[in-house]
Amino acid sequence: MDGTAISFGVVMLLQVTIGILVNVILLLFYIRTVSKSPMIRSLDLIFSHLTLANTIILLSIGIPETMSAWGQRKFLDDVACKILMYLYRTTRGFAICTTCFLSMFQAVTISPVTSRWVRIKVKLPRCIIPSCLLSWILSMLIDLSTLIHMKGPQNSSLVQIMLDLKYCTKVGVSAESALVITVMLSLRDLFFVLLMSVASGYVLFILYRHHQRVLHLHGPGRSPGEMPEVRAAKRVITLVALYVLFYVRQSVMLSVIFSVKENLSLLVNCQMILGFAFPVICPFLIIHGDRRIKAFWKKESPASDEDFP
Repeated sequence: MDGTAISFGVVMLLQVTIGILVNVILLLFYIRTVSKSPMIRSLDLIFSHLTLANTIILLSIGIPETMSAWGQRKFLDDVACKILMYLYRTTRGFAICTTCFLSMFQAVTISPVTSRWVRIKVKLPRCIIPSCLLSWILSMLIDLSTLIHMKGPQNSSLVQIMLDLKYCTKVGVSAESALVITVMLSLRDLFFVLLMSVASGYVLFILYRHHQRVLHLHGPGRSPGEMPEVRAAKRVITLVALYVLFYVRQSVMLSVIFSVKENLSLLVNCQMILGFAFPVICPFLIIHGDRRIKAFWKKESPASDEDFP
């Protein structure tokens, strides 16, 4: 292995290891909190599902990609490839559904009491578990084709390879079927990205309007950045904006990779590293916005207020 390959392998190893460790710790924290608390917070359920999805993504695809980056090839058979890739595709779809639901939950939660959403606001907490289950089921159904077309490493002279991951391959499928699957998955992702963008824009609008109304109550000597509604806006929008940013980045980089015929190994490596950025960064953002986690590490009493209004 040359220096570039070793550097890429080290970055992948550190990124995946840190991501799995932090997500597992956060998931254990939420399991402990939900099991011991008589009143389950709505956001704990949403974040625990998102953290579980991030953990599965890193375990199912992060570990094989790291092993491949260190020169390992053909270490998975057909069954292992089908299971791991199906888990990855399913949890990736569930992650985007959950992030979208989080933005919509925040938009309804902070909406004015006198708005048309007041009835939905009361019923929304009871819809979290059914919505998460529905998201899991839909993601599993949409990505069923992965179980059919994913196989272990194949000889390109014997089968038509559509995608070669070194440790797994996607074998031939008709052009019509490939087009239908691609369009369906792209429309699903685009729909949820647009929906979470609209919901996040509404969150910003409500918080900005509230900030303007209560500005005189904070006094001229206090910085606007210290106001709770401003902090809440940053915490809510950052997570969604991060997902949208990485989604756009992925779409652009994949378009460049597939349209340019030259060997773009550096661009492919960057695409792979950035592809794991969201599940790695996401738990740090959640921890930063939850005071109970900070209190837990400091051996103090957990804060009782909702950090995400």
